[in-house]
Amino acid sequence: MEKENGANPSSETERWQFGHNKAVVAAGSRSLREAIYKVIACVEETGLRPVIPIANGDPSVFPSFRTTPIAEEAIVEAVRSAEYNNYSPTNGLLSARQAVADYLSKDLPYKLSPDDVFLTAGCSQAIDIVISALSRPGANVLLPRPGFPMYEARCIYNNVEMRHFDLIPEQGWELDLEQVKKLADENTVAIVVCNPNNPCGSVLKYHHMEEIAKTARKLGVMIISDEVYDHLTFGSNPFIPMGIFGDIVPVVTLGSISKRWVVPGWRLGWIATTDPKGILRKTKVVDSIRSILDITTDPATFIQGALPQIIEKTKDDFFNNITHILRDAAELCYNKIKDIKCITCPHKPEGSMFVMVKLNLSCLVDINDDVDFCSKLAKEESVIVCPGSALEMKNWLRITFAVEQTSLVVGLERLKLFCERHEKN
Repeated sequence: MEKENGANPSSETERWQFGHNKAVVAAGSRSLREAIYKVIACVEETGLRPVIPIANGDPSVFPSFRTTPIAEEAIVEAVRSAEYNNYSPTNGLLSARQAVADYLSKDLPYKLSPDDVFLTAGCSQAIDIVISALSRPGANVLLPRPGFPMYEARCIYNNVEMRHFDLIPEQGWELDLEQVKKLADENTVAIVVCNPNNPCGSVLKYHHMEEIAKTARKLGVMIISDEVYDHLTFGSNPFIPMGIFGDIVPVVTLGSISKRWVVPGWRLGWIATTDPKGILRKTKVVDSIRSILDITTDPATFIQGALPQIIEKTKDDFFNNITHILRDAAELCYNKIKDIKCITCPHKPEGSMFVMVKLNLSCLVDINDDVDFCSKLAKEESVIVCPGSALEMKNWLRITFAVEQTSLVVGLERLKLFCERHEKN
């Protein structure tokens, strides 16, 4: 039957004058969660044995990784005070920004002010805001490979070109700075550094970080330093914030309470401009960050209200216990992986909650690539591992050791059995 205007559309949807945003769909397809959920979907719900999740970095579900009671009590007190039921300023409550500034300043050769800090709904929103602030026609950002996919997703969404440089596994996953120099041009606006590193579990040394800063200065680009795993180190290299080189190159530091306090669901992160020469203000980057914050969602006000107590009153015993658990788990994980013939671990993890391992497909039968490996492992052993392809590292795997140690042992034993079952004779 013809419509009154004479049109005869082949389907009802052709009448509508809108459609999906291709940039949003493309960005979502780069999500790490999507990659892991696809693997989880491969698990047969037989109910015969529990699933062992050694893919994602949320240890808060395990009893050994419960946050400190001080943080919980601070939240309760903030809610009951009825002082934080209102909207907060778009850059965050002054008291909370002051607490973050003091927290970061402990590791810096200069003191940050609360005006250097902008609160966000977790570190993911901090990534979103910074990439959005730097986006302009023709801009490109240098991203590490392997790296956290949220940066790629936000670049796609903001139409910012991505250029990947390699992290070198044989050198403790240091940046390939010669490659960085070749990739950069007049449209490069930033280089992303993640330390301690997700997904590699590496911790950068002072000398190499200084070289990164000097390279960025020569190229005329700022550094986005993702330090969401700050102080979660347990090897020979201590955590060093990139901001200590702020007198060499402007640094935008991203962080949160998600990992160190083991509360990713509380969604409290920050952007800090560690820039003593004020270059980011002169170039209007800070103004751009402020403008974007004006049109985005703020972190919950009561969590901001609790933040000063969380930061100031948490005792070292809590942090030391979490670090001790991670150190033991990393050691166990590394030693177990060494016994699996088809998997190689090029560098023992020294920080964060992850390790990257390489698949040797020539040792396996009926395995096409890392995604196929993870899918079949999920189906046959109910073990969830993250495929390296989701991190720009085809035929690698990311394993998290931030789980209960009993679960980690079982998961790695099942992983070994799976590899032996598919091993070439």
